[in-house]
Parts: sequence; C-alpha cells; structure tokens
Amino acid sequence: MSNVVVLDNGAGLIKAGMGGERDPSCVVPNCTARPPSSKKWLVADQLLSPAEDLTSATLRRPLDRGYLINPDLQSTLWAHLFTNLLKINPSTTSLLLTEPLFTLPSIQRSVDEIIFEEFNFKALFVADSPSLVHLYEASRRPYGLVTKTQCSLVVDCGFSFTHAAPVFQNFTLNYGVKRLDLGGKALTNYLKELVSYRSVNVMDESFIMDDVKEKLCFVSLDVPRDLQIARKHGKDNVFGCTYVLPDGVIYTKGYVKDPDEAKRYLTLDDKVPSSRSGENDYTEQEDPTEKNQDRRTVDLSKNEFNLTNERFLVPEMIFRPADLGMNQAGLAECIVRAVNSCHPHLHPVLYESIILTGGSTLFPRFAERLERELRPLVPDEYQVKISTQEDPILGVWRGGSLLASSPDFEAMCVTKAEYEELGSASLCRSIQINVPNAPLMHYKSAKFALQGKMRLKK
Repeated sequence: MSNVVVLDNGAGLIKAGMGGERDPSCVVPNCTARPPSSKKWLVADQLLSPAEDLTSATLRRPLDRGYLINPDLQSTLWAHLFTNLLKINPSTTSLLLTEPLFTLPSIQRSVDEIIFEEFNFKALFVADSPSLVHLYEASRRPYGLVTKTQCSLVVDCGFSFTHAAPVFQNFTLNYGVKRLDLGGKALTNYLKELVSYRSVNVMDESFIMDDVKEKLCFVSLDVPRDLQIARKHGKDNVFGCTYVLPDGVIYTKGYVKDPDEAKRYLTLDDKVPSSRSGENDYTEQEDPTEKNQDRRTVDLSKNEFNLTNERFLVPEMIFRPADLGMNQAGLAECIVRAVNSCHPHLHPVLYESIILTGGSTLFPRFAERLERELRPLVPDEYQVKISTQEDPILGVWRGGSLLASSPDFEAMCVTKAEYEELGSASLCRSIQINVPNAPLMHYKSAKFALQGKMRLKK
C-alpha cells in the first residue's frame, strides 16, 4: 500500500485518499455546521449522514474565495480526516497537497507549519490543480493531442472561482492564467436570492440550495427563447418544476417532487427550433409525460416552491457575470485572453485541447454552450475542441494520485528535516513559468530542472 496521502483541499469539498488508487477514500464537505437544535458542531463526513437535519444550519468554512482564512478550523478538519477517516500515521507518511494558484506566501507558511509542526508529516509536495488535471488527461489518452503536444488549457470552475490556465509540459504558465471571481458558492447564493424573492425565504439554507442547484439547474443554449417559454403557464412551460423542503419529521432532506417533470426541458431542442425573435416563433408542444394536473400544483400542506427560469438563469452567470453587476469578462472571454497571453505557436493547440474540470462544469449542456460562445471569438483557422473529464470533481485528485505513484515522487518532496533546516523557503511548489512569450526551449529546461529536484527559493 502506498504511503503517500493525496489531499485535494477544495473550498467546497475535500477529496482525500492514498496515492496510486483510482478514487479517493473520502469526499467530504470542507466545513463545519451546527443545526439550530444542537450545540454540537458537525464536521466532514458527519454532515453527509441521512439522519442529520441541516435545515438553517450555521456554517463555518476555513477557506474564503479560495484562500485559507482560518488555519485553526482547517487544522481541526484535517485532524478528523487523518485520524478517523484515513487512519494514517503522519510521521511515516508523505503528503501531496493541492494549493490554489497565486496563494499568498503568508498563507503558504501557515499551511507548511500545520503540515510539518502540527501533524508531523514525513514529507510534503504542493501542486496546483491545472497541472494535475493535465497529467491525468495525458495518461488517459496516450495517443491524444494533449499527450503528443504536452499542452492544454485547463478550465477549472470550482467552488470559489474559475481559472483558465494554460499548461505546457506539466507546468502551469503563470502569466497566462486568467481568473473569474465566480464559482459554485456565488451561484448558490444567487439562487437563494431568486427563490427568496419569489417564493419562500431560503437565505439560510446553504445545503438545501446546493442540492437544488445540482439537481435542477442547467445551461441554456438560447436564453431569449427560453425566457419566453418560461413566461408560459401550465404544461406549456417545460421548465416548471417543484422542490419539496424537508419537514424535519418525515423528511430530513429536500427532494424534487416530480423528477420526470424536471427533465422535460431535455426534449426542447429536439422539438422547438432555435429562435431569437421571441414567443411568436415558438410552437406549443404537448406535455410528453402527461402527468396528472395535481402533481404540478403546489401542495399547501408542505413547504415547497416552484422553479422556472431560475433553473437556467443561475448558470448563465458564468457566461454573463455583468448580469450580477460584476465588472468581469465571461468564461469565453477569459479563455481567449488566457490563450492570447501565451506564445503564438501555442494558440492553435490550446484551443483544440480545452479541458473542463470542477463541480460547476457538471451543469447539463455546459460544454456545448461554451463552444457556441467561444467559436465566434476564435480565428477561423483554429479548431475549438472542448472535453469534459469523466468525473470533474475527482479529476484533480486522480492526477495527484497518478503523480504520487510515480517512482520519482519522493525525490520531488521536501522532507521534514529539510523544512526544519531551511523553513518554508525550502518547500518545492509546482513550477509556474512566469516569462511570457519565451522560447519553447525555456519550458523544456524547466522540466529538466524539476527532475533534478530544483528548490524554489523565496
């Protein structure tokens, strides 16, 4: 069994397991919560228990906007993880830890202190998410474009932010990374506001609204047309569906009232021609499910609410942040700017090897919509090819597991003895190339430097 722990410490979920395995041993929320009826704080796997009612629970998160703001809370969560879930002895174990791009040195030092001084790990290697995603995708397709060119553009839509990061020879091109301050947390908060304004107050229901977003939201391929359809009533509105809130007695978790009704939108593009002219061009369709009318009426004896255009307006914010009042470019523009920051020789390869990862890319039709947005912005002579990972949530962890199982991994790590001698200055973090438009030979020399156990001195 491998003695390397791979820890993908996301702001929303922690993915942890032993290096060399295909899937992590545990995937748990990176937070603590306290239900109103209890004085005990629940951590990690305890939040996933079906018996726990997390309605109106108070949340505490160690990371905010992708950066560690509460080291003590993070240390508590890691202690529970290492002791009760993974059951490891840190003094005989190495750790591969993922870290957000552009993390401040003060935060890096705090993490190093926790790992070496509090948990006493034997060795540590810190990597960034895009390079691990690139590594895993290259191993999955040995004869694919990513493997042949050793170049890709990783689009990471996570909990706190979205990054478009060019990767070359397993190194993130730091100068080309573009960030969008919008992720799964902001989308959930926006959904809270829409539902609270129209139906019932759910501003304190983080876990419930996360479930609503994951089960019912999707990406629209024609927003003006879908807005017109959402104004219709009854069976003519294929977006209408009902979500039932937990009652705390029979149901401790919320659920979709009619799953078949929630999927009616999938038949829309097959039967309705795409149109930008509005409602007059929309041909009314019969309800394909022919459900009883009482299944779609709101039951006043239960606490439930209806959703219509909220289902596609929430993911729309990733493509149109200006609609939320954010002075930032949409995802397609971020990708173009990231590519244009790189050497011109890399442009055609980057556009043809876009990899989507992160939980926010799981919205249905996400990749198809992104390609439609991207195609008009890309020169005609370049091809645009977007691929989604088989499991976008676990993609980073699997790349780390692959790296941890390589024979050269231990030589790349910083040992506890080296840390005690030189401090955080000795820690070898993933190399990020900072010189724009440098010749390709510079990138190759960086690869050989890493193989020679290069230390990044601060």
